[in-house]
Amino acid sequence: MSQRYSSFERKGTRWLLQRLTAAFLVVVLAFHFMLLHFVNHAAEVTFAGTQMRMQTAGYFITMVAFGLTATFHGVNGVYNALVNQGIDGTAQTAVKYGLVFAGLLLAVQIVRLSLVMAGVI
Repeated sequence: MSQRYSSFERKGTRWLLQRLTAAFLVVVLAFHFMLLHFVNHAAEVTFAGTQMRMQTAGYFITMVAFGLTATFHGVNGVYNALVNQGIDGTAQTAVKYGLVFAGLLLAVQIVRLSLVMAGVI
């Protein structure tokens, strides 16, 4: 019988962060669906309307937090999935730092795009 293996230590920091970010993403995604699919129908969502929403501090902070949280959740999940598949040694180190680099680039782009959409830069 094969043993189930997970790189997440139960109740470890990575395990906890993966669960907390998942919960946050579910809540913000529900907010997104409610606002952009029920309050405003998809056909009514425009670029100008998005710029207007991004100028509201609460919406701006929520969307930046959503993007950064999704980035962390995705990078952490991919890394741990690869570890679960047996990657180790130099390959694991290369993947880890490659994902960290890609995650940081994506985080910078999320903040930059959000600032542009809000009209700050």
